[in-house]
Amino acid sequence: QLQLVESGGGLVQPGGSLRLSCAASGFTLDDYAIGWFRQAPVKEREEVSCRSSSNRTAYYAESVKGRFTISRDNAKNTVYLQMNRLRPEDTAVYYCAADAQASRCQTSHFTNWGQGTQVTVSS
Repeated sequence: QLQLVESGGGLVQPGGSLRLSCAASGFTLDDYAIGWFRQAPVKEREEVSCRSSSNRTAYYAESVKGRFTISRDNAKNTVYLQMNRLRPEDTAVYYCAADAQASRCQTSHFTNWGQGTQVTVSS
């Protein structure tokens, strides 16, 4: 049974940092494309960052480029999202996702999802 469990969310002040983790079980993460997505209240779920299964390419949404970094630790079967210089508009529920076939960083290309972790950026 494939499972993804996110952690690391919380309340942080503008300009602060958080690192989200996504632990995978039931499958080997390095065979899968991985992604982080987020959904703010009354908004559609949107892509934040993705990394291909080969780990050679990474995609970042324009709004997070230069501030967020996606990475994976295959030994721990875990994906991370390091978020720096956080802004109030980064407030959302963050979801990790994995898919063996995903070729684009879009929600429709990912079939395995975690339950989400809340990130709130506020003073």
